Amino acid sequence: MDKYFGVSAGSLLAVFLSAVGIYFTVILFTRIAGKRSFSKMSSFDFAMTIAIGSIVGSTLLLASVSLTTGIIGLASIYLLQQLVAYFRRFPSFGLIVENKPFLLMNGSEVLEENLKKARVTKGDLRAKLREANVISLSQVKAVVFETTGDISVLHHQEEDKQVEEWLLEDVKQ
Repeated sequence: MDKYFGVSAGSLLAVFLSAVGIYFTVILFTRIAGKRSFSKMSSFDFAMTIAIGSIVGSTLLLASVSLTTGIIGLASIYLLQQLVAYFRRFPSFGLIVENKPFLLMNGSEVLEENLKKARVTKGDLRAKLREANVISLSQVKAVVFETTGDISVLHHQEEDKQVEEWLLEDVKQ
C-alpha cells in the first residue's frame, strides 16, 4: 500500500482506530454535556464547535497527536463549556462571552445605524421579512439581530397589539 498510496497499512489502521475512538468520545461527551455543545447560542458555543473540529481533525490526521491527547483535549473543551455555561449566570461574566441582540427595525422604522453595526444590508432585511411572510411594513413590530447572527421578525396581523416587553428585555435599542 505504501508503494501505491504513500501510506502504510499500519498508518491506515491507526487513523481508523483513532477515528472510532474520537467519534465515540465526542458522542459520549456530547451526551454528558448536552445538545448545547453544538448550538449556535453564543460566540463561545461557536468557538467550541470550531475547537472540537480542530481536535478531531488533528487527532485523526497528525501522527504526533495520540488518541489519548485528543480525548484529553476534547474533555478540556467540554469542561470549559460547562464552566462558561455556569458562570454566564453572573451578568458581569455574561458580558465577556455573549453578544447582545439589538433592533434592526422598531415597528416599520428601519434603524439604519444598527443595520450598519450588524453588517446587514437592506436586501438581507427585506429577505428576512419575506421569509416571515410580512406583506406590509405596518405588520412589523420589531426585527431583532440575535446573538447567534439570526434575524427574528416579530409581527402580527392586527394593528393594535404590542410586542410584550419580556420579548425585548435584553435587546439593545
